[in-house]
Amino acid sequence: MGLTSVGLGSGLDINGIVSALVTSEQAPKVAQFNSKEGAINAEISALGSLKSALSEFKDSLSFLSKTDSFDSQSVSVSKNTYLTASVTNSAVSGSYSVSVEQLAQSQKVGSLAVSDVTAPLDEGSLNFAVDGNSFDIAVTAEDTLQTLVAKINADENNVGITATIVNSDDGAKLVLTSNKTGTANNVIVSATDTGTGTVLADTFAMTELQPAKDSIVYIDGLKLTSSSNTVEGAIDGVTLNLKEADIAQLTTLTVKQNTNSIKSGIKSFVEAFNAMSKTITDLTSYNSATQTAAVLQGDSLPRGIQSQLRGVISSAFSTSGGNLSLASIGITTTRSGTLEIDDDILTEALTNNVAGIKEMFTTEDTGVATKLDGYLDSYVGTGSIIDSRDSSLDSNLERLNDQREVFARKMASFEARLFKQYNYMDLIVGQLSTQSSDLQSRLDSLPGLVKQNN
Repeated sequence: MGLTSVGLGSGLDINGIVSALVTSEQAPKVAQFNSKEGAINAEISALGSLKSALSEFKDSLSFLSKTDSFDSQSVSVSKNTYLTASVTNSAVSGSYSVSVEQLAQSQKVGSLAVSDVTAPLDEGSLNFAVDGNSFDIAVTAEDTLQTLVAKINADENNVGITATIVNSDDGAKLVLTSNKTGTANNVIVSATDTGTGTVLADTFAMTELQPAKDSIVYIDGLKLTSSSNTVEGAIDGVTLNLKEADIAQLTTLTVKQNTNSIKSGIKSFVEAFNAMSKTITDLTSYNSATQTAAVLQGDSLPRGIQSQLRGVISSAFSTSGGNLSLASIGITTTRSGTLEIDDDILTEALTNNVAGIKEMFTTEDTGVATKLDGYLDSYVGTGSIIDSRDSSLDSNLERLNDQREVFARKMASFEARLFKQYNYMDLIVGQLSTQSSDLQSRLDSLPGLVKQNN
């Protein structure tokens, strides 16, 4: 084409005209695309919030679905001056009188006192034994009491001895302490001189500085001796940690069912259920004042979830002692659909029938926790209903993006066609204008013609 400068022939704003035409054609469809994309993304976000709330509620069921959670025991002592205690679930509920006669302690032995711990000793070897196990240290002519301390403590075969230097009025001694308490863990030292004298044998003729002792404890008048101050097995499932000895002082130790942990688990369950219920309410609500519906308002998915879970919550469950329900142990449903706990009723129920409550929550397939967990897994597990919805929505987004691309190509073609048409028109107008001017010029130049001025 001869004329390519836009608008030169006609004087029209061809760019503006084409832009306006393209926009008028494009804008409604783009708005439609944006609306669809916004709705899909809003639904994906809503489903994510729903899945998160359901997952948190499902997590709260973990504690209540385990039988061990209802077998938990607690232990207390009337005073912790003389002992503390810990307990496992195998402990049997009961009360015990405990007195501590003697604490266990480690043996300490000392070498011959010397005036200079850096003075060389003699060649030879030292053998250290504790409770049938031993290790050897080679002594060179350059070794001193000071270097032997480092050798003993650093030896990889050390069987439980700590060496140190202790200074006294009589001089410095190498002191060995058994790392374990009790009379079975006495330290035995044997010295062998390979030099000319008996320096090692003389120096390591050990004297006892502190005798080893076993702990002695009385439980309901029965004496028990232990090599440690941590006494296990004296009472089945109970570990005693002895702190101070006084045979005249009795400490009452009580083992009982740990209902506090069960209460805490039930409280977490109720809080998670209520949080989930609020999320579902928010996602399905309708604001009559603003006439605005939430993203999942009218959606059958959240309604189905609520219906299934509330059906379990309101059910009665068979136990060995008869039927139980959440309401019977103080967990009731409010008018708004949330749960609330009557602490007095729950406390009484746990005190009188913890075995029945355990059955109600944990019975496989039919218990509260296990049944709810099964329902929830179908919504939040891998390949669940919500996952399928998400996959479908992702596919919708991909199709929408494909439609955007097709439409963009269509609009680019439409724009190119308009420019072609308007540029061609502009060229024709320009040519006609030129011809008109040329004709007028020729007419004006004819003889006898007088140009009239308007």
